[in-house]
Amino acid sequence: PLAQAVKEVEKCAAACDYYAANAARFLADEPVPGGAAGVEEAITFRPLGTVLAIMPWNFPFWQVIRCAAPALAAGNAVVLKHADNTTGSAYALADAFKAAQFPEGLFQVLVADHEELKGVVTDDAVRAVSLTGSERAGAAVAALAGKSLKKCVLELGGSDAYVVLHDADPAVAAKICVEARLVNNGQSCVAAKRFIVDARVHDAFRDAFVALCRAKRVGDPLAAGTDVGPLARRDLRDAVARQVDASVAQGARAVLGGAGLEGCFYPVTVLDGVTPGMPAFDEEVFGPAAAIIRATGDDEALALANRSRYGLGGAIFSRDVARAERLARTELDAGFVVVNGQVASDPRLPFGGVKSSGFGRELSQFGLREFVNVKTVVVHAAP
Repeated sequence: PLAQAVKEVEKCAAACDYYAANAARFLADEPVPGGAAGVEEAITFRPLGTVLAIMPWNFPFWQVIRCAAPALAAGNAVVLKHADNTTGSAYALADAFKAAQFPEGLFQVLVADHEELKGVVTDDAVRAVSLTGSERAGAAVAALAGKSLKKCVLELGGSDAYVVLHDADPAVAAKICVEARLVNNGQSCVAAKRFIVDARVHDAFRDAFVALCRAKRVGDPLAAGTDVGPLARRDLRDAVARQVDASVAQGARAVLGGAGLEGCFYPVTVLDGVTPGMPAFDEEVFGPAAAIIRATGDDEALALANRSRYGLGGAIFSRDVARAERLARTELDAGFVVVNGQVASDPRLPFGGVKSSGFGRELSQFGLREFVNVKTVVVHAAP
């Protein structure tokens, strides 16, 4: 939807401002005290060279900027291979860098098919690779980069669990969870996808969640007031339909949606009674379909949250904030966890996952230092 697209561009500007203001500090030499007399030791951060950025379609500006801004600020060059269906966004970004008077060639767009891209990944001119995309794409690129002994950062899929504990306010949790599920029409790696709810508040949460979803307007993404637009491609819409239909066939209940729209549109859908083994639990559902899972007690809720090959983001809802914070720190196996709120990337905070959600970090000083040579320099006094 247009309003979300505007926010995406504003977020890109904020990230550029953040690195313009902080990159010098993040890259400053770090003296190492405690050495021998007459010896100076320091850690310095130097650019690697050219970074290949393989980026997805779902946030066609933000995904690129969150990689390119820190990589360029660290002194690297960036070659962008964007998704096939967002090539126009790639060239728009190249025009923006040119308008900002970046040196010629420092940011370049590459249009290539998968076979051609293999040769780019392994080419000596490329020193590192950053990929945001599917598990399959990440595994293929990681294998190529590993064979060439190159650094790579992978931000892959997610099936983020939002855990609603027994003492949470179900209405408040439902409001946050609906927004977290439907961001970008549900097409976000870090969107909430599985809602694991304690049995004591399950019905109240489900009813509030369904009522909020039913009120969402599905329609023209350029029209004011549209909450949910079409999915990016017809095949992506069909994939969501397959996952929902298969989960219902295995015993889940579609308490909202599940069918009824044509083309690339998919209705806002809520599945209740989802259990492990169903596609809505085991797979990443990239569209406006939510899976509600009933849990008996906090321990089972957290165990269900972690019963996933993914580990990108997650959230915990509870009135006992101190306990929820402890569980977020120690129990939920993910790269980014929020208490009583929604997971959202921020230039100031490191972003990335564990398990099949990838490795490495983007954003913050950690993202900037992913693509530098952390060089040790030791200087002895002249003899």
